[in-house]
Amino acid sequence: MAAVRALRPFPQAWGVTGDASAARPSLSATMPRSLRPRAPIALAIVAAFALGAVLPGAFAQTKAAPTAIRNALAQSSHVQGAPNRTMVLSRVEVEPGAKLALHHHLGTQVANIEAGTLTYTVRRGSVVVRKGESDQNPQTVRTIKAGQTAAIKTGQWIVEQPSDIHEAANRGSTPVVIYIATLLKTGAPAATPVTLP
Repeated sequence: MAAVRALRPFPQAWGVTGDASAARPSLSATMPRSLRPRAPIALAIVAAFALGAVLPGAFAQTKAAPTAIRNALAQSSHVQGAPNRTMVLSRVEVEPGAKLALHHHLGTQVANIEAGTLTYTVRRGSVVVRKGESDQNPQTVRTIKAGQTAAIKTGQWIVEQPSDIHEAANRGSTPVVIYIATLLKTGAPAATPVTLP
């Protein structure tokens, strides 16, 4: 069996003689004397720049986009006089900065703003904004027609029909809270996205 010989990689460059297990010299031992005092400083600066470029991305937390959270509070799919319909009472909280994409509802929806101000845009159809108790002769605040945007404030309410295509947003700094009653086709989603040309 042939003997295995230990190799010493580039001993001349390292200034090492003797067997392969001998310690390698430090970086400063192979560096010209005029650069030795500056080497640790230069190395620290390079390391700081490298960490500055890498760490922010590595440890940054991406903030999720603001959303609207819908909670179905009660519902019934046995609505007398409205076969194949489901009645749902919901509470929706729209976070500051959230946008509700263009949509419509596959049934009639009544929405009452409990808190905050909702910025509401009608693309097709029209929506009447009212305030006051619905059974006590409510006051009409305004009508939002196709192509118009208006604010719907706390205490105001609207009725949306399936032909009303709209979008909304919370441009304020506090959540918008909406109570919604819907009479939808059974199995229909709360909102159906729409794409207009």
